[in-house]
Amino acid sequence: MFDLLPHILNGLTLGLLFALIALGFMLIVGLMEQINLAHGSLFALGAYFAMQLMGPRPPFPPDIAHAWLAMPLGWRYVATLILAPAAVGIVGIAIEFCMRRTYGKDPLYGLLLTFGAAMVIEETIRLTWGTRDYVLQVPQGVSGGFLFGDLIWSTYRFYAAGIAVAIIGLVWLLIEKTSFGATVKAGAHDSEIVRALGINLTRLRLLVFVFGTMLAAIAGIIVAPIWGIRPHMGVDAVIPAFLVIVLGGVGSFWGAVVAGLLVGLAVGLTGAYASEWSLLSMYVLLVVVVTVRARGLWGKKSVLEA
Repeated sequence: MFDLLPHILNGLTLGLLFALIALGFMLIVGLMEQINLAHGSLFALGAYFAMQLMGPRPPFPPDIAHAWLAMPLGWRYVATLILAPAAVGIVGIAIEFCMRRTYGKDPLYGLLLTFGAAMVIEETIRLTWGTRDYVLQVPQGVSGGFLFGDLIWSTYRFYAAGIAVAIIGLVWLLIEKTSFGATVKAGAHDSEIVRALGINLTRLRLLVFVFGTMLAAIAGIIVAPIWGIRPHMGVDAVIPAFLVIVLGGVGSFWGAVVAGLLVGLAVGLTGAYASEWSLLSMYVLLVVVVTVRARGLWGKKSVLEA
């Protein structure tokens, strides 16, 4: 049993990160009724921006790059955790402006638009940084490992799990305990009522979309030291995130968190003993859950069950 603990930890860490990606995805789907296929690309862009900031490369002017590199690594990392998601948020603003013409129309228009945005971002990444893999520098305090029992544990994985729990908690507080969260939930339930109450629905959609993209970017930065940074990392993230939403039930906050943990455990434990089956395990989990409960674990009654 003790030998299983590292794999369980890896699975739980992965699951928390999947849940973090899925929450941003779910907020956008819930309020705008649009599936943002660019979510994974924005996740990857967060990792690339972080890598660019941690070790400044051109086009940073040499003087600015030198002054930046003179800062302690920990301070640069903290600043990167703020600046990189903010930069991705600006990209999110541009995508949301393009999406406005699709609101209230056939969801296929939004799908095609965000698919195009995903392709643009991925090709831009490839042209800017090439196809090679990169490693994101992290402060010494969260790197390396420590001995517990007879095993060496990764310090970074504990850090990644801790920061994911903290962000998920903050998102829950924002949605459940603030007027902004109440407005977002009302908008997801009935956007016309929100508009009738005098709330600026256009601005609300923009804020939620940017918030969702920033969550994706933060997840990309946290995952980068585990997965490595590469152009296709967004695809590796967005598919599990979509599965998490379906498994947990569309619109269910805690459903997404629990489903994320289940998917992470399935991938982590399967990967430990039969790595070639690890990706298949999450699809099997999806088939089993949806067969038994079409609405997902905490979802509302589905038309499939009518």
